[in-house]
Amino acid sequence: MIVIEKIIHSVQSIPAFPMTVQKVTELVSREDYAVADLVNLIKCDQAITANILRMSNAAYFGSRHKIKTIQEAVLYLGQQNLLRAVQTAGVSRFYRKVSVGYVSQARELWKHAIAVAMMSQILSRKIFHCEDSVLYTAALLHDIGKVFLGEYVQESFDRIADLVTKRGSSFLDAEKEVLGIDHAVLGGMIADHWHFPAEIRDAIAYHHRPDLLDKEGDYISWLVYLSDQVCLMMGVDGGIDGLAYKGLEESLTRYHLRMQDLEQGMIMLLESLEGAEDVINIV
Repeated sequence: MIVIEKIIHSVQSIPAFPMTVQKVTELVSREDYAVADLVNLIKCDQAITANILRMSNAAYFGSRHKIKTIQEAVLYLGQQNLLRAVQTAGVSRFYRKVSVGYVSQARELWKHAIAVAMMSQILSRKIFHCEDSVLYTAALLHDIGKVFLGEYVQESFDRIADLVTKRGSSFLDAEKEVLGIDHAVLGGMIADHWHFPAEIRDAIAYHHRPDLLDKEGDYISWLVYLSDQVCLMMGVDGGIDGLAYKGLEESLTRYHLRMQDLEQGMIMLLESLEGAEDVINIV
């Protein structure tokens, strides 16, 4: 079986995405949800419960109270922070003990995912004056293809790197030439396997080329792309593929942003990352 066939076939054996995360997201979207129902739902997943309690006292989630139970987390974190905590706890399990050919440690790839998710909310507040849980999920998962492509990249990374450095290929083109598929497309396939909505699947699959999506008003793909590029510019890159991608001009114009806006966002992101060590350290 050739490499691309092995990679595509492996998607079917990827563990299911935590149902708890999806159920919590659905529940809090209702105006009349009961705190007790939410607490009981989260407590059904011991791994997510443990990580929420570990993360919830981090400065990033802004609680002013010492949180010791899931009920306290639900009461004190607030809806948006709780959603982020649950989503982050659920996604983190895929970054543990994986073979990541792009970076020396899975933790660095996880830190990049956290940074991009944080930046997406900074941009959402700047552009739309609100946070967006769907955007957060897409941003957190944008590089999930790298997690599962890592073992194949380990064997072929020198060839990919040579195409980027010597021929000037984009990293995606180099991946596709060597492996037959790139991490973004594979990530989209994984999102489809997990039955995510099209907007999250597309944001993952096109997070380096949102211009290829023929959809008006598809802000999620563009903001995941922009958030990722900002983190690459800052060196929070989760790998050595670095800036082997297209530039920022089109996305800045689309949302009437200036480089000054991105610079301010970078400062805010650095401050957020300082308070997020407990979140990053769960991997």
